[in-house]
Amino acid sequence: MNALLIPPLPSSANGRFLLPWSREKWRPPLANFETLKARNTGEWKSYCEHAFVRALADGTLRQEAFRHYLKQDYLFLIQFARAWGLAVYKSRNLSEIRQGLASLKAIVDVEIGLHVSFCANWGIGEKDLETLPESRATMAYTRYVLDAGMSGDLLDLHVALAPCIVGYGDIARWIMEQPFTRLEGNPYRSWIEMYAGTEYQSLVKAEVDWLDNMLSRVDDARIDTLSGVFRGATRLEADFWQMGLDLA
Repeated sequence: MNALLIPPLPSSANGRFLLPWSREKWRPPLANFETLKARNTGEWKSYCEHAFVRALADGTLRQEAFRHYLKQDYLFLIQFARAWGLAVYKSRNLSEIRQGLASLKAIVDVEIGLHVSFCANWGIGEKDLETLPESRATMAYTRYVLDAGMSGDLLDLHVALAPCIVGYGDIARWIMEQPFTRLEGNPYRSWIEMYAGTEYQSLVKAEVDWLDNMLSRVDDARIDTLSGVFRGATRLEADFWQMGLDLA
Protein backbone atom coordinates (compact mmCIF):
# COMPACT_ATOMS: atom_id res chain seq x y z
CA MET A 1 0.00 0.00 0.00
CA ASN A 2 1.26 3.46 -0.83
CA ALA A 3 1.92 5.17 2.51
CA LEU A 4 1.23 8.56 0.95
CA LEU A 5 -2.43 7.58 0.55
CA ILE A 6 -2.90 7.04 4.28
CA PRO A 7 -4.44 10.17 5.84
CA PRO A 8 -2.55 11.45 8.88
CA LEU A 9 -4.01 10.56 12.22
CA PRO A 10 -5.00 13.46 14.49
CA SER A 11 -2.81 13.82 17.52
CA SER A 12 -3.77 14.94 20.99
CA ALA A 13 -2.41 18.02 22.73
CA ASN A 14 0.42 15.95 24.25
CA GLY A 15 1.60 14.80 20.82
CA ARG A 16 0.25 11.20 20.89
CA PHE A 17 -1.48 9.86 17.80
CA LEU A 18 -5.11 8.93 18.30
CA LEU A 19 -6.28 5.64 16.89
CA PRO A 20 -9.74 5.42 15.28
CA TRP A 21 -10.98 3.30 18.15
CA SER A 22 -9.55 5.58 20.84
CA ARG A 23 -12.06 6.99 23.31
CA GLU A 24 -10.02 10.16 23.57
CA LYS A 25 -11.45 12.94 21.42
CA TRP A 26 -9.17 15.21 19.45
CA ARG A 27 -9.50 18.88 20.28
CA PRO A 28 -7.96 21.80 18.42
CA PRO A 29 -5.29 23.74 20.32
CA LEU A 30 -6.69 26.43 22.56
CA ALA A 31 -6.28 30.03 21.55
CA ASN A 32 -4.34 32.48 23.73
CA PHE A 33 -2.74 35.89 23.49
CA GLU A 34 0.12 34.49 21.42
CA THR A 35 -2.52 33.46 18.87
CA LEU A 36 -3.41 37.13 18.31
CA LYS A 37 0.25 38.07 17.97
CA ALA A 38 0.92 35.20 15.56
CA ARG A 39 -1.97 36.26 13.35
CA ASN A 40 -0.63 39.81 13.23
CA THR A 41 3.12 39.26 13.17
CA GLY A 42 3.88 42.06 10.73
CA GLU A 43 1.84 44.65 12.57
CA TRP A 44 3.25 43.63 15.96
CA LYS A 45 6.83 43.79 14.69
CA SER A 46 6.26 47.20 13.05
CA TYR A 47 4.90 48.51 16.34
CA CYS A 48 7.40 46.96 18.76
CA GLU A 49 10.45 47.66 16.58
CA HIS A 50 9.38 51.06 15.29
CA ALA A 51 12.02 53.70 14.47
CA PHE A 52 10.83 55.67 17.51
CA VAL A 53 11.51 52.65 19.75
CA ARG A 54 14.94 52.03 18.22
CA ALA A 55 15.89 55.66 18.75
CA LEU A 56 14.74 55.40 22.37
CA ALA A 57 16.96 52.36 22.80
CA ASP A 58 20.17 53.93 21.55
CA GLY A 59 19.41 57.41 22.91
CA THR A 60 19.33 59.16 19.52
CA LEU A 61 15.64 60.11 19.59
CA ARG A 62 15.17 63.85 19.21
CA GLN A 63 14.05 65.29 22.51
CA GLU A 64 11.33 67.30 20.77
CA ALA A 65 9.86 64.01 19.55
CA PHE A 66 9.87 62.54 23.05
CA ARG A 67 8.31 65.67 24.55
CA HIS A 68 5.53 65.61 21.99
CA TYR A 69 4.94 61.92 22.75
CA LEU A 70 4.84 62.64 26.51
CA LYS A 71 2.25 65.38 26.07
CA GLN A 72 -0.04 63.22 23.97
CA ASP A 73 0.48 60.25 26.27
CA TYR A 74 -0.99 62.33 29.11
CA LEU A 75 -4.13 62.81 27.03
CA PHE A 76 -4.09 59.12 26.20
CA LEU A 77 -4.09 58.29 29.92
CA ILE A 78 -7.23 60.36 30.41
CA GLN A 79 -9.02 58.29 27.78
CA PHE A 80 -7.39 55.14 29.15
CA ALA A 81 -9.07 55.88 32.49
CA ARG A 82 -12.41 56.22 30.69
CA ALA A 83 -11.78 52.82 29.06
CA TRP A 84 -11.32 51.17 32.46
CA GLY A 85 -14.46 52.90 33.66
CA LEU A 86 -16.19 51.28 30.69
CA ALA A 87 -14.62 47.96 31.72
CA VAL A 88 -16.39 48.24 35.07
CA TYR A 89 -19.70 48.82 33.28
CA LYS A 90 -19.08 45.90 30.90
CA SER A 91 -18.19 43.51 33.71
CA ARG A 92 -20.51 40.57 34.38
CA ASN A 93 -19.35 39.57 37.86
CA LEU A 94 -17.80 41.06 40.99
CA SER A 95 -14.31 39.81 40.18
CA GLU A 96 -14.32 41.63 36.84
CA ILE A 97 -15.76 44.77 38.46
CA ARG A 98 -12.95 44.75 41.02
CA GLN A 99 -10.35 44.27 38.30
CA GLY A 100 -11.64 47.21 36.27
CA LEU A 101 -12.01 49.42 39.34
CA ALA A 102 -8.47 48.63 40.52
CA SER A 103 -7.08 49.55 37.09
CA LEU A 104 -9.14 52.75 36.99
CA LYS A 105 -7.95 53.82 40.46
CA ALA A 106 -4.33 52.98 39.58
CA ILE A 107 -4.47 55.30 36.57
CA VAL A 108 -6.37 58.17 38.23
CA ASP A 109 -4.72 58.03 41.67
CA VAL A 110 -1.18 56.98 40.74
CA GLU A 111 -0.19 56.77 37.09
CA ILE A 112 -1.42 60.18 35.93
CA GLY A 113 0.39 61.83 38.86
CA LEU A 114 3.59 59.97 38.01
CA HIS A 115 3.24 61.01 34.39
CA VAL A 116 2.80 64.66 35.37
CA SER A 117 5.97 64.44 37.47
CA PHE A 118 7.82 62.75 34.62
CA CYS A 119 6.70 65.50 32.23
CA ALA A 120 7.87 68.16 34.70
CA ASN A 121 11.36 66.68 34.51
CA TRP A 122 11.20 67.32 30.77
CA GLY A 123 10.11 70.92 31.17
CA ILE A 124 6.40 70.28 30.57
CA GLY A 125 4.17 71.91 33.19
CA GLU A 126 0.83 70.54 34.36
CA LYS A 127 -1.00 73.63 33.08
CA ASP A 128 0.44 72.96 29.62
CA LEU A 129 -0.92 69.43 29.76
CA GLU A 130 -4.39 70.53 30.84
CA THR A 131 -4.81 72.87 27.85
CA LEU A 132 -3.16 70.60 25.29
CA PRO A 133 -5.20 69.73 22.17
CA GLU A 134 -5.39 66.09 21.14
CA SER A 135 -3.49 65.10 18.03
CA ARG A 136 -5.32 63.13 15.36
CA ALA A 137 -3.30 60.02 16.22
CA THR A 138 -4.37 60.28 19.86
CA MET A 139 -8.02 60.75 18.96
CA ALA A 140 -7.96 57.90 16.44
CA TYR A 141 -6.42 55.40 18.84
CA THR A 142 -8.32 56.25 22.01
CA ARG A 143 -11.70 56.44 20.30
CA TYR A 144 -10.99 53.14 18.57
CA VAL A 145 -10.43 51.51 21.97
CA LEU A 146 -13.58 53.02 23.45
CA ASP A 147 -15.64 52.04 20.41
CA ALA A 148 -14.34 48.46 20.62
CA GLY A 149 -15.52 48.34 24.22
CA MET A 150 -18.86 50.03 23.56
CA SER A 151 -19.78 47.88 20.56
CA GLY A 152 -18.32 44.66 21.96
CA ASP A 153 -17.93 43.06 25.36
CA LEU A 154 -15.25 43.12 28.05
CA LEU A 155 -12.98 40.81 26.06
CA ASP A 156 -13.14 43.10 23.03
CA LEU A 157 -12.09 45.99 25.24
CA HIS A 158 -9.16 44.11 26.78
CA VAL A 159 -7.97 42.99 23.35
CA ALA A 160 -8.08 46.60 22.12
CA LEU A 161 -6.08 47.69 25.17
CA ALA A 162 -3.56 44.85 24.93
CA PRO A 163 -1.16 46.51 22.44
CA CYS A 164 -0.71 49.27 25.01
CA ILE A 165 -0.63 47.22 28.22
CA VAL A 166 1.26 44.19 26.95
CA GLY A 167 3.03 45.95 24.11
CA TYR A 168 4.99 48.33 26.31
CA GLY A 169 6.24 45.37 28.33
CA ASP A 170 7.29 43.49 25.19
CA ILE A 171 8.96 46.62 23.81
CA ALA A 172 10.95 47.24 26.99
CA ARG A 173 12.16 43.62 27.07
CA TRP A 174 13.07 43.81 23.37
CA ILE A 175 15.05 47.01 23.96
CA MET A 176 16.99 45.42 26.81
CA GLU A 177 17.96 42.50 24.54
CA GLN A 178 19.31 44.55 21.63
CA PRO A 179 23.06 44.95 21.10
CA PHE A 180 22.59 48.58 20.01
CA THR A 181 20.79 49.59 23.22
CA ARG A 182 22.71 52.15 25.26
CA LEU A 183 21.63 52.80 28.84
CA GLU A 184 24.64 54.72 30.10
CA GLY A 185 24.04 58.38 29.34
CA ASN A 186 20.74 57.62 27.60
CA PRO A 187 18.19 60.39 28.41
CA TYR A 188 15.39 57.82 28.05
CA ARG A 189 16.88 55.28 30.44
CA SER A 190 14.29 55.86 33.17
CA TRP A 191 11.46 55.28 30.67
CA ILE A 192 13.03 52.04 29.47
CA GLU A 193 13.75 50.72 32.94
CA MET A 194 10.26 51.60 34.18
CA TYR A 195 8.59 49.35 31.61
CA ALA A 196 11.31 46.68 31.82
CA GLY A 197 11.04 46.64 35.61
CA THR A 198 9.50 43.93 37.76
CA GLU A 199 6.43 45.94 38.74
CA TYR A 200 5.30 46.66 35.20
CA GLN A 201 6.24 43.19 33.93
CA SER A 202 4.08 41.68 36.69
CA LEU A 203 1.17 43.81 35.47
CA VAL A 204 1.78 42.55 31.92
CA LYS A 205 1.80 38.93 33.08
CA ALA A 206 -1.48 39.39 34.94
CA GLU A 207 -3.12 40.85 31.83
CA VAL A 208 -1.77 38.09 29.57
CA ASP A 209 -2.96 35.43 32.03
CA TRP A 210 -6.45 36.96 31.99
CA LEU A 211 -6.47 37.13 28.19
CA ASP A 212 -5.20 33.56 27.87
CA ASN A 213 -7.99 32.32 30.11
CA MET A 214 -10.71 34.21 28.23
CA LEU A 215 -9.40 33.47 24.73
CA SER A 216 -9.24 29.73 25.47
CA ARG A 217 -13.03 29.71 25.84
CA VAL A 218 -14.04 31.18 22.46
CA ASP A 219 -14.45 29.59 19.04
CA ASP A 220 -12.53 30.25 15.82
CA ALA A 221 -15.05 32.77 14.48
CA ARG A 222 -14.71 34.83 17.65
CA ILE A 223 -10.91 34.64 17.44
CA ASP A 224 -11.11 35.97 13.88
CA THR A 225 -13.11 38.97 15.09
CA LEU A 226 -10.81 39.62 18.04
CA SER A 227 -7.77 39.32 15.79
CA GLY A 228 -9.20 42.16 13.71
CA VAL A 229 -9.68 44.29 16.83
CA PHE A 230 -6.12 43.55 17.92
CA ARG A 231 -4.74 44.35 14.46
CA GLY A 232 -6.43 47.73 14.36
CA ALA A 233 -5.21 48.71 17.83
CA THR A 234 -1.66 47.59 17.05
CA ARG A 235 -1.55 49.68 13.88
CA LEU A 236 -2.83 52.71 15.79
CA GLU A 237 -0.15 52.20 18.45
CA ALA A 238 2.48 52.30 15.69
CA ASP A 239 0.86 55.50 14.42
CA PHE A 240 1.24 56.93 17.93
CA TRP A 241 5.02 56.39 17.71
CA GLN A 242 5.09 57.88 14.23
CA MET A 243 3.20 60.93 15.51
CA GLY A 244 6.11 61.66 17.83
CA LEU A 245 8.55 61.59 14.92
CA ASP A 246 6.35 63.56 12.51
CA LEU A 247 5.19 66.30 14.87
CA ALA A 248 8.39 66.85 16.84
